Amino acid sequence: MSAGPASLNQEFHGLAQALLEVIERARPGGLGHIAGGDLERLLTGLVKVYAAKAESEGTASPPISADKVTPTEVVLIVSEMLRAVDISLFDLAMWYRRGQGA
Repeated sequence: MSAGPASLNQEFHGLAQALLEVIERARPGGLGHIAGGDLERLLTGLVKVYAAKAESEGTASPPISADKVTPTEVVLIVSEMLRAVDISLFDLAMWYRRGQGA
């Protein structure tokens, strides 16, 4: 059976809802039971999907809900993502204004 765009969207939405429910049940005491490798694969996949969607649409929607995360949480994950792919702050500064007018 071939999954069309609407079916794929429904499946993704259902998986997102289920994952969010698991995350809510895991916080705060159960986070140690979440395998790091599973989290890495999930984040990697989500980053790739977000980047591909932003590139194909020519514009990026906010990747997070600013009212649902703290600045500390954002800095923590951004810092670790930059380390993982060996991007320096200088490199980041070069990319930061990409796509914005001069």
